Amino acid sequence: MSKKYIATPSRTKEILNKYKFSFKKSLGQNFLVDVNVLENIIKHAGIDEEAGAIEIGPGMGALTEQLAIHSDKVVAFEIDQRLLPILKDTLHDYSNVEIIHQDILEADVEAVIRTHFKPNQPIHVVANLPYYITTPILMKLVRDRLPVTSLTVMIQKEVAERMAAKPNSKSYGSLTIAVQYYTEAKVVMTVPKSVFMPQPNVDSSILQLVIRDKPPVEVVDEDFFFELVQASFAQRRKTLRNNLSNFFKEQYTKDEITAILESTGIDGSRRGESLDMEEFALLANTFYKSK
Repeated sequence: MSKKYIATPSRTKEILNKYKFSFKKSLGQNFLVDVNVLENIIKHAGIDEEAGAIEIGPGMGALTEQLAIHSDKVVAFEIDQRLLPILKDTLHDYSNVEIIHQDILEADVEAVIRTHFKPNQPIHVVANLPYYITTPILMKLVRDRLPVTSLTVMIQKEVAERMAAKPNSKSYGSLTIAVQYYTEAKVVMTVPKSVFMPQPNVDSSILQLVIRDKPPVEVVDEDFFFELVQASFAQRRKTLRNNLSNFFKEQYTKDEITAILESTGIDGSRRGESLDMEEFALLANTFYKSK
């Protein structure tokens, strides 16, 4: 049975030859050629016959096919026009697949969900994301507060580790806080580069983001909170006091910054990577109120 699946080296080569398709480096095209990996992704994503699935960058339809088999409905966004006839061919047996030719960063995903899925249907984003644009895509999807349950995505291993990191680790940074403010993040599996065609230069991981009902901390101003977090990591080796002095140099003297830090009970000689989200929220709220 698995011989017929798109996600095999022989079937992928056959399709490539048939359409004389050449990979575009600029679009980060690496196609999966291992059905077992795809089935693992589906399992981790919690896809069942009740669920709807949104895919980004279906390529030749390897993951799309598995989503179509296991879910109620699949909507896939593909930016590369050359792939549209290929997808029409490879997925013609699956009536529950809708391909939308659009850049996900420009799409009104909420309107797409209203149009293509049933009311209150559990919806999961499942995708093999292009490495060069992983972070903007994920941040758009979580910040737009879409009615989706989870995002299970294959991304560069190093980026997955940063998004799922804990304080006091070298992967922990402003991206960690941004992602974990909206979601619960964990790396569920590592994927070797050998299961892709062409092979990328790096290993991949499957990252799962479960959307939170509400953020784990209360902040007075979200934009300011994220700005302060970024400022705290501006130069990783510098102390919190130094990074914040630099960030707030137009507004506060060093002594004023020291006084605000002291009022929170957070030691200014610590580095950003040692603070958890609660401490960042306390800092942001205190600085915001002292403006």
